[in-house]
Amino acid sequence: MILIIDDDSAVRSSLSFMLKRAGYEAQTVPGPREAMDVVRAEAPALILMDMNFTLSTTGEEGLTLLKQVKIFRPDVPVILMTAWGSIQLAVQGMQAGAFDFITKPWNNAALLQRIETALELTAVPKDAPEEQSETLNRSHIIGKSQGLMEVLNTVARIARTNASVLITGESGTGKELIAEAIHINSQRVKQPFVKVNLGGISQSLFESEMFGHKKGAFTDATTDRVGRFELANKGTIFLDEIGDLDPSCQVKLLRVLQDQTFEVLGDSRPRKTDIRVVSATNADLRKMVSERTFREDLFYRINLITVKLPALRERREDIPLLARHFADRQAEINGLPRTEFSADALNFLSRLPYPGNIRELKNLVERTILVSGKPTLDASDFDAQYLRHDEPVKASESSSLAGMTLDEIEHQTILQALDRHKGNLSQVAMTLGISRAALYRRLEKFNITVNEK
Repeated sequence: MILIIDDDSAVRSSLSFMLKRAGYEAQTVPGPREAMDVVRAEAPALILMDMNFTLSTTGEEGLTLLKQVKIFRPDVPVILMTAWGSIQLAVQGMQAGAFDFITKPWNNAALLQRIETALELTAVPKDAPEEQSETLNRSHIIGKSQGLMEVLNTVARIARTNASVLITGESGTGKELIAEAIHINSQRVKQPFVKVNLGGISQSLFESEMFGHKKGAFTDATTDRVGRFELANKGTIFLDEIGDLDPSCQVKLLRVLQDQTFEVLGDSRPRKTDIRVVSATNADLRKMVSERTFREDLFYRINLITVKLPALRERREDIPLLARHFADRQAEINGLPRTEFSADALNFLSRLPYPGNIRELKNLVERTILVSGKPTLDASDFDAQYLRHDEPVKASESSSLAGMTLDEIEHQTILQALDRHKGNLSQVAMTLGISRAALYRRLEKFNITVNEK
């Protein structure tokens, strides 16, 4: 049974009719007192709850009711309903334990999708057996460490739902592969999987890139352009480096994710889109929210489920398997004979710190194979090609930072890294612990021109 709590009889009737047509049993009540009578007597499968029940619009009644419901029925998912202008109330509700929120007027298809997601996720026991990952299509995900298996178990549990997923982890840990695994194990597998690197899209191009434009919408719009959200319709959109998104673009993105509608530039007619959203970042979004550089409401919209990838140094038993995989791929791509590794070579690889994670291991293996040309590689071959990360910072460099602003320090650090690595952007990005796309954004920000090596 789905319990609807709203003081507006028209809203109760509309929601009840929609749910019954979709095959759900619905019960409606007008306010907190009646709601608690129901909640004390039985456990609803899900609760749709308004945030206000009198002329007051503070949302305090809704928050109080939510906390009371959670005392009696902590495992029942609650979806909050609020007006767009009061969306901050919904954020407070999420902090108090709500599962999701929608804004009025709602999109029926989007609401039903969220209800289905909430019911599917809460129906699965939290202590699901580890064997779930055995039926997962892992694609190119290599490894068997405990940390990786925990990630794959989560993917197996949530892939077939429509839940929004936030993938976190250091640069180079394989966030895109996890996003692809979520898609290929979902019910949307035959539909598009559209990747968007938000770190590589400037603020001025965001709307055109994401929503598309009509010919003549602006000076350089010589033809119509289909946006990424339209390309991803019925499928999955992967928003990589979402932590790099400009605050003004965050608002535009939130509207699409909330209502699943968007407007093409030059065309005021709203268009609907049916998408599953998977995001990724190597930034600490919670810290960014507290610093007000990332919207809290957007944060709660994208991370219904959070998947944290372990760093390579936390799954060292997977390093030999990954090295073998990269070597075999290199041989296949370049038509080379299979390369073997000595025991010392594998021990050497397994001991490295890998600040660049899997991406760094892949580059090291491929570079060593191509440069050495030997059928069997030993530790000295990898040692010769290993890029050291522990070079001490010159005293003059550290002392020169005194009195500088954060932007000036960032600018200076990038220039020093460029000089140290002679303009090799891959090495610079790896040293700074950011992706190449994020590095490009910073080069553009500081007007740094580089003749890429």
